[in-house]
Amino acid sequence: MRTRTLTLAAAAGAALLATAALPAANASGSVNPRSAQEGSVSAADLLAKVTSCSQISNGKYKTDDETSATVPVCGKNGAVFWKADMDIDCDGQVTSKCNGDTDPWFQDDTAFHQSDGKALRAEALPYVVVPSSSSIWKYTSAGIKGGGVVAVIYNGKVEYAVVGDTGPTKIIGEASYATAKALGIDPDPETGGADSGVTYILFKNSQVSPIESHSAAVSLGDSLAKQFLQNN
Repeated sequence: MRTRTLTLAAAAGAALLATAALPAANASGSVNPRSAQEGSVSAADLLAKVTSCSQISNGKYKTDDETSATVPVCGKNGAVFWKADMDIDCDGQVTSKCNGDTDPWFQDDTAFHQSDGKALRAEALPYVVVPSSSSIWKYTSAGIKGGGVVAVIYNGKVEYAVVGDTGPTKIIGEASYATAKALGIDPDPETGGADSGVTYILFKNSQVSPIESHSAAVSLGDSLAKQFLQNN
């Protein structure tokens, strides 16, 4: 479980990885190449449905400790969404990219776990961090749960992820190493991330099983994204 957030370096927003084929986790947690755009629903079509916000949170969130609270959680038919930055979560199983040496704030656990009971693998599995429940917003009351599907949109690309970890009660905008890398965002847990421009659409009452199957997240996410376009 997250107890801190990563403050982005000043130049982090400018650091982008190549947008060619990028690695993704399959059900076994191994890495296979895939294109940056996932599913059949375009980023533009999804973004067109979230141009205005019907705020469902009792207040707003900060994107980092030192910023003011400006980000609301918004409600739509079948989903909630927010627009924020992306800090990098490298918590979970120790891997070559995510460990105590690469991440000064590394923790070897995540709020939600694989089907075998182990923590998630941030390096391989695209997942999103939701704020821990507080007086601002309680994610479970909105039908959001561990393993729920999230469409993460950045720079014209859509990446499907799962709800995999929880973070600080007053900060929003965080996703796993694998999520960032797939979207062309610098995934370095200490200096990477994106300062702004990331949209997170969380589909209500959805759940990927097993949570570690990225292919299942993409399949379910694409179906839910189509429903989202029809219902909004």
